[in-house]
Amino acid sequence: MDATTPPGAEEKPVFYELEEHPHPPGASTLFGFWLYLMSDCLIFAMLFAAYAVYGNSTAGGPGAAELFELPLVATNTAMLLLSSITYGFAMIATDEKRQGATIGWLGVTALFGAAFLAIELYEFSHLIHEGAGPQRSAFLSSFFLLVGTHGLHVTFGLIWLAVLVVQVLRRGLEPANVRRLQCLSLFWHFLDVIWIGVFTFVYLMGVLK
Repeated sequence: MDATTPPGAEEKPVFYELEEHPHPPGASTLFGFWLYLMSDCLIFAMLFAAYAVYGNSTAGGPGAAELFELPLVATNTAMLLLSSITYGFAMIATDEKRQGATIGWLGVTALFGAAFLAIELYEFSHLIHEGAGPQRSAFLSSFFLLVGTHGLHVTFGLIWLAVLVVQVLRRGLEPANVRRLQCLSLFWHFLDVIWIGVFTFVYLMGVLK
C-alpha cells in the first residue's frame, strides 16, 4: 500500500491476460504422429541391434550367403521404392485438389505395396520349405523378426490406405482427409527408409561379406 491509497482501502489484484498463440488445425495430429514414428524408430533400432548380435549365430546351419537371393530382394526393393514415388504423386494431386488423380495414384501405390508383400511372403515360404525357418537358428529368428515386423507395418499401411480411399470417395479432399493422407505419407516414406536399411544391412552385407 502506498501513500496515495486511502486508509482501509484494499489493493485489488491485477490480472494479466496471457496472449494465446494461434494453433493451426491438425497441428497436434501431425505432432502426435511424429512422436509415434520416433517410438517406431526405437522398435526397429532394437530389432537391428538384435540382428547385429545374432546375425552370425547360425548354429551350424546355412547363413545369409547361402539363403538370400539378391535379384529377388532387389525386385522387392524396387516395388517398395516405386510405391513411395507413386504416393508422392498422390500427394501432389491432393495439393492440387484433384480427387480422381489422388485416388488413382493411391491405387497404384497399393498395387506396388501388395507386390512387395507377395514377394516377401514367397521368400518366407521358400526359406521355411528349405528348412530355414525361424526356429532353425538365432540368425534366422532375428531375420524373420526384423523383416516380418517391417512386412507387418506395410500390411497395416495398406489397410490404412484402403480406408482413406473410401473416406476420400465419400467426403472428398476435406482438410481432415488431407491431414490423414499426410500422416500416411510420413508412415509410408518411413517404411521406405527402414527397408533401405534392411536391404543394405541384412541382405547386401550378408551376401557380400
